[in-house]
Amino acid sequence: MPVGKAEISEGGRQKQADRRARTRSALLEAAARGLSTYGYANLVLERVASEAGYTRGALYHLFANKEELALAVVRWVEESWNAEVGRLADEEADPVEALLLMARGHAVYCRRDVAGVLMTLRMEFAGQDHPVGRAIAEIVDRVLAVCAERIAAGRASGAIPPGPPPQQTADAYLGALEGVTIPLAGHAPYDVELAERAVRGVLGLPPVPTAVESPE
Repeated sequence: MPVGKAEISEGGRQKQADRRARTRSALLEAAARGLSTYGYANLVLERVASEAGYTRGALYHLFANKEELALAVVRWVEESWNAEVGRLADEEADPVEALLLMARGHAVYCRRDVAGVLMTLRMEFAGQDHPVGRAIAEIVDRVLAVCAERIAAGRASGAIPPGPPPQQTADAYLGALEGVTIPLAGHAPYDVELAERAVRGVLGLPPVPTAVESPE
């Protein structure tokens, strides 16, 4: 049976969409690495395109400028974090275990070289009114709101002892988590163990037995 022109056209459009998706994904990952390493101000789009294996024209075909690319990277990192970390915590009904799952999952996520994007850009745009800075602030606010809600639920059930207000405790939780996972990124398995230790301390939970022994 001969193939109709409509079917050929549809197949061609699908292949084009697949190529575009692959190109976009490669450019986002290269840009994420670049932003983590150099920051926004020092990011060179020609270098991003080259490291992704594409021309500068291919990059500009998908992203109008550096700001649009950076915003797309921020959204992409948030989506990947939600898929790999946030979703697992959301599926846990117990609020305390959800907070511990988030800490452990975040430590594992930070082993990826793109995980430092939000922290790098957050520091770079601190105190500035910039679209990239605002996008990151909105992400952080969403994570803090979820953490505060879980802390409040844990307090209500008695699983988390009384302490500072949930919002301030959530700020401390996230700060402790970032303080451990950034310098220990990639140092498995100590990153996971120490991340859990840190947030347990903030939450006022009892410590767990050491799971990893030092070489000494």
